[in-house]
Amino acid sequence: KLHHIPQRIAISVVQTGVLFLLLSVFLQVDGLFQAFYVDQPAVYTGLLFFGLLYSPVELLLSIPLNAWSRRHEFQADRFAVDTTGRIETLVSGLKRLAEANLSNLTPHPLTVALDYSHPPLLDRIDALHSRTTTKPA
Repeated sequence: KLHHIPQRIAISVVQTGVLFLLLSVFLQVDGLFQAFYVDQPAVYTGLLFFGLLYSPVELLLSIPLNAWSRRHEFQADRFAVDTTGRIETLVSGLKRLAEANLSNLTPHPLTVALDYSHPPLLDRIDALHSRTTTKPA
């Protein structure tokens, strides 16, 4: 209903396409192999160098993508409550998932920004309760 899955698939396709484009360009740059003192460039060596050099780029790209994903999770939570009207059932399910996955209930905000594609449990519960308390009856 919220079209999150098609959006996510589209972003993944674009991201994968850009990754392969960069990789194909990268593997053809002889200067890069020379910078690492490699006399005979090989695809395997290029893949290794690409992985090393792409990691910081991937980290930077993951920040807005994770924020976008967390926003979608908040929207999905609201949709679930609006559709079913059962906030406590959702909260109970989220708590069980957090317990089963040994989730950190109070992660550092920087950790959330860098690593979390889903909001922390307490943030999700707070968002759900603040929505229901401010929503007119």
